[in-house]
Amino acid sequence: MFEKILIANRGEIALRVIRAAREMGIKSVAVHSTADADAMHVRMADEAICIGPPSSTDSYLNVASVIAACEVTGAQAIHPGYGFLSENANFVQALEDHDITFIGPTAEHIRIMGDKITAKETMKKLGVPCVPGSDGGVPDYETAQKVAADIGYPVIIKATAGGGGRGMKLAKSAKELENAFRTARAEGKSAFGNDEVYIEKYLGKPRHIEVQVFGDGKGNAVHLAERDCSLQRRHQKVFEEAPGPAIDAETRARIGKICADAVANINYIGAGTIEFLFEDGEFFFIEMNTRLQVEHPVTEGIFGVDLVREQIRVAEGNPMSFTQDDLQIHGHAIEVRINAEKLPNFSPCPGKITAFHAPGGLGVRMDSALYTGYSIPPYYDSLIGKLIVHGRDREEALARLKRALGELIVDGIDTTLPLFHALLDEPAVQTGNYDIHWLEKWLETNLGG
Repeated sequence: MFEKILIANRGEIALRVIRAAREMGIKSVAVHSTADADAMHVRMADEAICIGPPSSTDSYLNVASVIAACEVTGAQAIHPGYGFLSENANFVQALEDHDITFIGPTAEHIRIMGDKITAKETMKKLGVPCVPGSDGGVPDYETAQKVAADIGYPVIIKATAGGGGRGMKLAKSAKELENAFRTARAEGKSAFGNDEVYIEKYLGKPRHIEVQVFGDGKGNAVHLAERDCSLQRRHQKVFEEAPGPAIDAETRARIGKICADAVANINYIGAGTIEFLFEDGEFFFIEMNTRLQVEHPVTEGIFGVDLVREQIRVAEGNPMSFTQDDLQIHGHAIEVRINAEKLPNFSPCPGKITAFHAPGGLGVRMDSALYTGYSIPPYYDSLIGKLIVHGRDREEALARLKRALGELIVDGIDTTLPLFHALLDEPAVQTGNYDIHWLEKWLETNLGG
């Protein structure tokens, strides 16, 4: 069993891991930049060590500094959280070279799934349904024209190494293809150092459905149903729920088994999420995230399991503490991501928190590293908290969310809280009748962008 683990992250996810470790009797080490010296995860950990200046490149992404922190503190394992180094295969390989356990999948699996073309090819072989598209990368515009014509418009061009909406461009017709192709390549090169792109059929009104999977690295795996993450702005999720309101029990069991079998066949270890577009009863694979997701609490809510605890357990070499038959859905859970952003333009809004009060009561969970007097630094992601609610059914979860939002106080900065107050009054949200394009259309109409 691990005696001490290091959390290579910050904010609410670092706190989340610290809490799980403490319940397991494991000491935790927080790393931080100089800008995060007063952060809550630094206060809450058993030990803390500064690893660099504010820039994430020089601190949270500095592999040498993170490993040095491990060696100085005697931490036996690293939990990466999400973002930063969580899907960096070279980092995982470096940990192996230093006899430090990575609480997550192998470097090989991260590499396979980190390249969208390789991931798609792998999933096809494993029987996972995929979006119609190019067989591998598209090297030039002439090839792109042929591929797009064969697939049929509209098409979407995606950077192989893309993510978070970057390197993705839509071409509704042949006239738009050249600009979309060249722009996607340029964005891929700029953001990820890789200009390779591929082309897929663009679906008109799909939902974003993701299946939570978990493996022990020894050929055993389960699925923990799905999450619906269709309410998105610029490919960034803002509202997630489980189970998906558009998925029935038979469909859930079918796609869940396909995903669990796929990761079992490659001896995947730890938590992973297989993401799909879902339209007209069909699933189309888009990517696999080889890490814990931001929205994992809604899955924990409906199953009553601790996914971080389970990650640590299997990293220690233990079998999973549950089987597929043990995993039964109870109720409905919803998460909203609260950002330090000013509406209507969603511009970052760092600053000092003059008052903070988290909501409470039955079925309410607030994952946040905020406290009154804390100054949000301008250097990192604008996510400042996740409000998660659980109810006996979707109707109760929505009512609980509305009540909890009314209790939440974040003063001193602008946040996206008004967005969620408005969304809960919308019939489409109340009924769950939305797709991945709905929110952006609603924002154009109601907020002007």
